[in-house]
This record gives sequence, structure tokens and C-alpha cells, in this order.
Amino acid sequence: MKKTTLSEDQTEIYYELSGQGETALLFAHGWLGNKQWWNSQKEYFSDKYLIAQLDLAGHGESGKTRQTWSSTTYADDIVAVARELPAKNIIVIGHSMSGVYATEAVIRIPNAKALIIVDTMKNLDQQMTIDQTTQVHDLYLKDFKFAIENVIPQYLFVETTPPEVRAQLQKEFIAHGGEFAVKCIEPLYKTDARPFASKVTIPVRAINSDVGVTEKEINKKYFKDFDYSIVKGVGHYPMLENPQEFNLALQKILQELM
Repeated sequence: MKKTTLSEDQTEIYYELSGQGETALLFAHGWLGNKQWWNSQKEYFSDKYLIAQLDLAGHGESGKTRQTWSSTTYADDIVAVARELPAKNIIVIGHSMSGVYATEAVIRIPNAKALIIVDTMKNLDQQMTIDQTTQVHDLYLKDFKFAIENVIPQYLFVETTPPEVRAQLQKEFIAHGGEFAVKCIEPLYKTDARPFASKVTIPVRAINSDVGVTEKEINKKYFKDFDYSIVKGVGHYPMLENPQEFNLALQKILQELM
């Protein structure tokens, strides 16, 4: 079922509903993504849960009219959809940059029962410097296609990333263009997630790749109830690169929390 709602700044937010159940799984995609990144999860979990897949502002089929891009306006998108869901409980699931925005959003969703972040915020004390963000922005603006095809893959993919997944994502990224890529990612680099994390009282679980270390003890300084699981042999997109293992990891978390 295709539906729309309005974010706080009146940007139209597009989302799809499927499945059924008292508990909704609300999926938010990452940078330059779209709701279809979660199709394997929709197919796997829709027999027991209400599934909501949203397109953040500027992405997918959602409105392109936003003027102010910030962590809060992205969080507004997630909150706007959450308010529309006919579910007793909501579990918010955010990948990559949306892990940060979902962290801010769940504070404003009264019936949120858990937050699940996907391959993001592995160390809440680790922040990008201004010089690092400037270098990234300059790279995207100079030659975005070159960056996506030749530079970014070393950070996003691994040798075992399926070629079809790599090709799909690179095609989607390039279609957005460098200017939008910078505009929509900039809020992530400007946001310190720690103040939001400290306000989250519900359980937080991460599903991460085995690229890089997840600093559990550091994150527990901020999240009151934090733990994580690993999907091995994948890059930054475990739900796309190995949906079977990702779904099993998510299922285990849901069984433990519910």
C-alpha cells in the first residue's frame, strides 16, 4: 500500500506499508538510497510484522522541495511516518546516516520499543574533522561519477560484495549528482549523535559488518542498553549484500526484544 504524509516543513514523504501485526518495523535507508533497499526484509518479515519503508526527503519518490537539510529535518521525516502507523509498537531501523537520524527520532516516538542501527555509529566518540568533511565534499563536487566508481568503493564495498549490488548502488548514487550528494550528507557530518543517544531509554541494537571495530563499551556510555551483532563478509550494505544472514540477525534481535 502506497501512502504519503507531510514532514514538519511540509515536504511530502512517501512510504509503503505491507504485512500486518501489532508491531511495526519502520525502515529508513541511508545516503542516496530509497525504500527498496529493504525489500528483502519486507518479504521475510511481513507475515508477522507491519512493514513500513520510507523514502527520506529528496530521495526516492519523496518530495524534493526541502530547503533546510539537518539531522532534525531528517528525523522529522521518520517521526511523520511513525505517527501514521496503525501499530501498538514501533521498532525503528536506520541504516548508515539514518542510524543517526533515527536516534534523534525515537526520542519523539512514544510507542517506539527499540532502535536498530545498521552499520553505523560503531564508535560514538569518533567524529569526522572539518578537514575530512571538506575533502569529501570537494571530491564529490569535482567529479562525482569518478568518486563513486573509483574512490568510494574502497570504503563501501568488500571483495565479496555481489557485483550486481555494487552496480545497482553505484548507478543509484550517480543519478543523484554531486551537489545533492553533498547537500544531503552534510547534516551527518555536522551532527554529534551523543546528546541524542544519551536520551534514548529503549534498547538499541546494531547489526554491523565486520569491517572496522564496533566499540561496545564506548557506545554504552551513551546508549543505556546497547549491544550488537555482526554479519561477516559484507561491506556497508549487509541487508543487500547478504539479506539471508541479515534477516536472521534481525530476527534474533526481534525475538529477544519482543
